[in-house]
Amino acid sequence: MAVGLAMTSEEGQYNAKMTPFVVLSCMIAATGGIIFGYDLGISGGVTSMEPFLKKFFPEVYTKLNEHTKISNYCKFDSQLLTTFTSSLYIAGLVASFFASSVTKAFGRKTSILVGGVAFLAGSALGGAAFNVYMIIFGRILLGFGLGFANQSVPLYLSEMAPPNYRGAINIGFDLCVGLGILLANLINFGTEKIKGGWGWRISLAMAAAPASILTVGAVFLPETPNSLIQNSKDHEKAKLMLQRVRGTNDVQAELDDLIKASSISKTIKHPFKNILQRKYRPQLVMAIAIPFFQQVTGINVISFYAPVLFRTMGLAESASLFSAIVIRAVATVSTITSMLIVDKLGRRALFMIGGVQMFLSQIIIGGLMAAQLGDHGGISKEYATLIIIFICIYVSGFAWSWGPLAWLVPSEIFPLEIRSAGQSITVAVSFLFIFISAQTFLTMLCHFKSGIFFFFGGWVMVMTAFVYLLLPETKNMPIEQMSIVWREHWFWKRIVGEVNEDRNKEAP
Repeated sequence: MAVGLAMTSEEGQYNAKMTPFVVLSCMIAATGGIIFGYDLGISGGVTSMEPFLKKFFPEVYTKLNEHTKISNYCKFDSQLLTTFTSSLYIAGLVASFFASSVTKAFGRKTSILVGGVAFLAGSALGGAAFNVYMIIFGRILLGFGLGFANQSVPLYLSEMAPPNYRGAINIGFDLCVGLGILLANLINFGTEKIKGGWGWRISLAMAAAPASILTVGAVFLPETPNSLIQNSKDHEKAKLMLQRVRGTNDVQAELDDLIKASSISKTIKHPFKNILQRKYRPQLVMAIAIPFFQQVTGINVISFYAPVLFRTMGLAESASLFSAIVIRAVATVSTITSMLIVDKLGRRALFMIGGVQMFLSQIIIGGLMAAQLGDHGGISKEYATLIIIFICIYVSGFAWSWGPLAWLVPSEIFPLEIRSAGQSITVAVSFLFIFISAQTFLTMLCHFKSGIFFFFGGWVMVMTAFVYLLLPETKNMPIEQMSIVWREHWFWKRIVGEVNEDRNKEAP
């Protein structure tokens, strides 16, 4: 259903409608989020499956089943096991920088297609693996695909969306991440029951299903008007695409802004060098701080180690996987809620509400585990259920705040001349700290024990204060005029200058 939005260029907005063409295009592109989520969710499930551990990580399998003197918190502490999980993210980090050049030179569509092909290769290798080297190499290929998809898909969604619906459409990416994790948990729950111990192969190989949708869909995706103008002198072609995307012929004001932004971007030969300039300081800070803070919310404890965490609490293999399914279902509902309200309440409000919710639930979870789960033995069913409830509350808070907004905000704040480079920095920082979290979490769990939840709770306090003080509201602001919000912010205007002062300098 198309919804008309009467906007004037003078107020920094344009004429635009939400068209079926935009919705369909963004749905296909957002499939990249399903693959990201699937890879996040599948690793924690298969690493809790005993046949998988016995084949590839016999040391962990032995500790889990035979060494009763080992602390509950240390049974999964294995650097090789964490390398299986984290190799994907270090590969994504490296790939994201290559993706920046491809996205700028050949368009968002090409980067999405490259990501889809890499996903297909990685899923095939993982499902067919017969030794640990094959399975880790398969993860590296998946990471390569993630680097390209996570760099290009959020940009694609933000550029295609009308300003007043940009938040909801972009959060579609995070919704797909959540659906991917939920799908992974459901598949793990089913494949764990397969007799013969080969169910993990299905879990790893099934990543090919969403990868196929993304790859085939990318072939037919339209390129964004922003990218067409950036990579072509045929402004008429870009205008026709803009008219189709916006659902109106009255697009001249937006087209003029896109052409102006493109002209500026073509004067920038080294975007990674230019992003260090003072005038881009707010965007650079956010490109680093937001993905860093997202990873120290502690969400990775749940995303790829939830079944492992529940087995640490003494739950059976099947019960651990089912609990992870319940948590992801809660997260999916919360992300849908975020889609419905983000363009009404704004980004800042959701960040603040989610931050308080995550902090309180983490403190309670840490307290319960400290009081009830020692180094040996299990935890009562009642307390395990209570912990799972508060984990659901925590995940809900993340799923309508730092989960989707950490992808939305960076994708909408960069001017065109540094947009591809800025998004690459965001993705690289995200992958770097996902890698660090994945590589260190099981060791941290072993040493911190229940205190790990207090550790992440402290970081949630810091990031909530950061948002309150330093992040301006970006809702409803056209993406090519986003610099205004920094020039009006109490702190950043000292760095980049007041709006009126800047306009006076530009005036002839």
